[in-house]
Amino acid sequence: MTAKEFMSQAYRLDQRINCKIDQLADLNDLAKKATSTLTGMPHNPNKDVSSLENTIVKIVDLQEEINRDIDRLVDLKREIRDAIEKVEDIDYRFLLEKRYLCWASWPEIAMEMNVSCRRLFQLHTEALEKISVGDERLQ
Repeated sequence: MTAKEFMSQAYRLDQRINCKIDQLADLNDLAKKATSTLTGMPHNPNKDVSSLENTIVKIVDLQEEINRDIDRLVDLKREIRDAIEKVEDIDYRFLLEKRYLCWASWPEIAMEMNVSCRRLFQLHTEALEKISVGDERLQ
């Protein structure tokens, strides 16, 4: 795994979590629309679980999956933070934190660092060369 791939994992995981949260909102909307019909007729005892119950089970499962992903994201951001803290140059650390922990855009970072985007990309390449995880230097 390259340093850039390692550093970019949190952003991608955050995007997937947001997608699952959107799916959860859709399921909640669906559950609100589900209604049960009450009649005087007896129910079929062999009938499967109702549509509302199926939806609720899916909601609970998705919530648990989101919680696991959030736990993984917190752990991953801690790993990334630890890797960044090993970088000695303060400008490199700032750039890496803004990009990979705050997910700031390149123009935002360039403006904050008062450098051109071209220079920022050079600094980024240099900063990634300093990233190591554990005892292993990533390329």
